[in-house]
Amino acid sequence: MTIDSLVLHYGLAAVFVGAALEGEAAVIAGGVIAHQHYFPLWAAMLAAAGGSFCADQAWFFAGRRARNHRWVVAARQKPAFAKALAMLERHPIGFIFVFRFIYGFRTISPIAIGTAGIRPRLFATVNAASAITWGILFSAVGYWFGTAFERVIGRLSHDGRLWWAVGGVVALGLLVALVRRVRMRA
Repeated sequence: MTIDSLVLHYGLAAVFVGAALEGEAAVIAGGVIAHQHYFPLWAAMLAAAGGSFCADQAWFFAGRRARNHRWVVAARQKPAFAKALAMLERHPIGFIFVFRFIYGFRTISPIAIGTAGIRPRLFATVNAASAITWGILFSAVGYWFGTAFERVIGRLSHDGRLWWAVGGVVALGLLVALVRRVRMRA
């Protein structure tokens, strides 16, 4: 199976999972891939919004229903958790809408919101609007910068540096994931 066929078959699923687990980089990459006509931009936006929405709903219900689970207890110990609750108290709907746009708050906030007694219907409604906005925005960024990305990749592929660049990006992504995991456990 070629890279092209893998992207055609699994590209949107990868954007969905990437939006759920990693975030902006996966969604921007989905926009770049849409720019290359592997799938429509609207499909990349939908996959991004869906992945983000589903992940945040899961974290919300983890905070709501599993308050005494060791993962939720560990999350409550983090300084960002207390900051998220403070912002939620001041501006509940606004915070639910913007938390995914604030670095360092994307995963911890839905857990905190779930423990705060926010109604599930309210969270789902505002979370859906925010996920749609986020998915459209970051997919569009990738799509808009698709031409520049293609130029850089074209230059790198002509002088043999493409695979070093791809390897570097993958290594950086794995490093970021490892650092996040270590911080979540600490």
